[in-house]
Amino acid sequence: MSHSPSELSGLAFLEGILAGRINPPPVAGLLGYRLTAVEAGRTHYTLQPQEAFTNVFGTVHGGVLTTLLDTAMTAAVWSTQPPGRIAATMALNINFNRPVTQSSGRLHCEGRTLHVGRRTATAEGRLTDAAGQLCAHGTVTCALKRV
Repeated sequence: MSHSPSELSGLAFLEGILAGRINPPPVAGLLGYRLTAVEAGRTHYTLQPQEAFTNVFGTVHGGVLTTLLDTAMTAAVWSTQPPGRIAATMALNINFNRPVTQSSGRLHCEGRTLHVGRRTATAEGRLTDAAGQLCAHGTVTCALKRV
C-alpha cells in the first residue's frame, strides 16, 4: 500500500489514504489523527486528545494542535496538485482561542485553500472541539514543488 507522490495527484493520493488503499504518513499513526474527508482544496481530519499530548498545565500541547492544523491546511493545498507536485510549508501562523483538554472530546480540523498559484499557495484552517467551539485557527503558505 505504498505509492509515491510522483505517481498520483495530491487528491488521488489523499483519496487513497481515506479509502485505506494507501498508508497514512507515520506521524498520523504517532498522534492518531485521521483524514475523514477530502475534495479538491479542502480536507477534514479528526483527533482524539490523549493524556500523552498534555503539558504540565493539563492542556493539549500547542505543538500537537499546530501539527494537526499544518497537516490539514497543507493537504488541502496538495489536493489541488497534479502528479509529481507537492506542497511544502514555508510559513505558518497559528492562533489559539481556547484551551484543549482530554475532556474537549474529538477535535475536528478543516483545511481550505485560499489561493493556489504556480509556485506558492495559501490555505486557512479551523480546529474545533466536540461541541463545535473554535479552539485554534491558522494560515499556511506553501511552496509548490516538483518531486
